[in-house]
Amino acid sequence: MLNWCELTITDAKGQIRYQNAWATTHLLSDENVVQVAAAGRARWKIENENNNVLKNQGYHFDHHFGHGNQHLSNWLATLILLVYLLHTMLDWTEMTYRTVRHLLPSRRTFCEHLRALIQYFPFESWEHIMNFMLDGLDGDILDST
Repeated sequence: MLNWCELTITDAKGQIRYQNAWATTHLLSDENVVQVAAAGRARWKIENENNNVLKNQGYHFDHHFGHGNQHLSNWLATLILLVYLLHTMLDWTEMTYRTVRHLLPSRRTFCEHLRALIQYFPFESWEHIMNFMLDGLDGDILDST
């Protein structure tokens, strides 16, 4: 059995600014319906922003579906999600990476720089290449906050 709630937000003129509905297995009451709607709205926002990044920020997530006869599109989607996870982890944990990404205008530019460098120069480690890029961009490590 499912329960359902709807949220409609209007402006002073009565124009609808936001409208959404959620189905839930939680028992809804006057005491918890606002919390359930807030949780549903937050989850929708996270999913929407995540999908926007995957589709519009260089991952081209939507362009890989329909390729192959059996499992190729699932394989490509899995690889894209793993790359997104790696980029997110690096952004959270590697200050040099975060600084280099901040100094370059886009993820595409970062990847172009990285691709060109590793094609022509041998680097001992990821740290070595990030420090090389940081020096070349005349950057200083960002504050960790």
